[in-house]
Amino acid sequence: MIKFYKSLYLSNSVFYILAIVSVLFLASYWFHALYPIAWLLVWGLLIVFLFDIVILFNNQNGIEANRLLPEKFSNSDFNAIPIRIKNKYAFTIYTEIIDEIPIQFQKRDFLKKGNIAPASVLDFEYSLRPVERGEYIFGHLHIYVMTRIRLVKKRYSFDKSAMVKVYPSFIQMKKYDFLAIDSKLTQFGLKKIRRIGHTMEFEQIKEYVTGDDVRIINWKATAKHGNLMINQFQDQKSQPIYSIIDISRTMKMPFNEVSLLDYAINSTLAFSNIALKKHDKVGMLTFSNTVSGFLPASRKKTYINNISETLYNIKTQFLDADFGFLYAHTKRQINQRSLLLLYTNFEHISSLKRQLPYLQALAKKHLLVVIFFENTELDQLIHQKTEDLQAIYDQTIAQQFSYDKKVMVKELQKHGIQTVLTAPEDLTINTINKYLEIKARGLL
Repeated sequence: MIKFYKSLYLSNSVFYILAIVSVLFLASYWFHALYPIAWLLVWGLLIVFLFDIVILFNNQNGIEANRLLPEKFSNSDFNAIPIRIKNKYAFTIYTEIIDEIPIQFQKRDFLKKGNIAPASVLDFEYSLRPVERGEYIFGHLHIYVMTRIRLVKKRYSFDKSAMVKVYPSFIQMKKYDFLAIDSKLTQFGLKKIRRIGHTMEFEQIKEYVTGDDVRIINWKATAKHGNLMINQFQDQKSQPIYSIIDISRTMKMPFNEVSLLDYAINSTLAFSNIALKKHDKVGMLTFSNTVSGFLPASRKKTYINNISETLYNIKTQFLDADFGFLYAHTKRQINQRSLLLLYTNFEHISSLKRQLPYLQALAKKHLLVVIFFENTELDQLIHQKTEDLQAIYDQTIAQQFSYDKKVMVKELQKHGIQTVLTAPEDLTINTINKYLEIKARGLL
């Protein structure tokens, strides 16, 4: 009986009819002919109400439903959540579906409606976009079922307390993994960079065929064999590449609800996958006031799983970054000349100059690429129309901050340090382009 009462709900139609009956009873004080009509409506409502309860609750398992959650969500991407409902009643039912979405989304107005024919299935899906990593707990999937009369609702509850982990953007990683072998790369921002000189490793000597580069003819082998022979090269492989992520408080600034730190994490995962496909060694390092995580470079294809798990567990304590400690740790742990992709952020030229000696020291032994971010919200302020003195003042300050970013790029380049200044949403594609440029120019 308790279970019956907990699953029984009244629709709005019941309250509308009761309101009409109340008005009739009130009006019958002056118009006596309305009094029997009001009672007729009461008894009619009661009979139909009981009939609706009987046919709705007669089937204890009138529907089956499943929320088909994936094993994990991709951070900062839209993740589809399919729901399947099967009608086991002998008549068409009308449903209201309420899913208890994790509290991180702060979405309390979820409601889907639909009707399902007898012995039929309703499939639909909705999407969620998480903006931070971690564990997301789903509550019940509630489905309220009504007959054509629509006076009474019966509540069914399914899939209690399901948990999904939100990982760095593997959707973005798969996207660029696919683009790496696609012929239409330029549509997505990847550049085709001409290879400069012979920056490749020698592989073998082979016989010349029409179309080969005559500049790589091996004259000694040609004289020995009596036929034109050329040197064949292959791309340099197994070069160590490290993604270094600053997890200090400067990386917690959000853009489009996603922090700079999570942009860097998503980029690291996608870029590392591309580098492994290119047969390079990839590793990673995270630091703030100390080095909190280090993965030595490896070229194993399964190493991307290690990187993904490490990135999932990255947290910040909102401390200032110690570039001196980063330099000392890199000097001890990374002995071979490597490509270092440093994800950080500088909002003022003075903050860059404080860290410049350590960046120069890193660049002496390794090929250092400093990746930092444009403030896209300032760009919006710069290009909007100004109507008063305060707006002009704000726009002038924004232009100064934007100019400082360009000065930082020049300052780093002056000391022989490669740079990438990018909008947060373009971080991954610009990082991959820089990697391809470095490979093409043979800088490492």
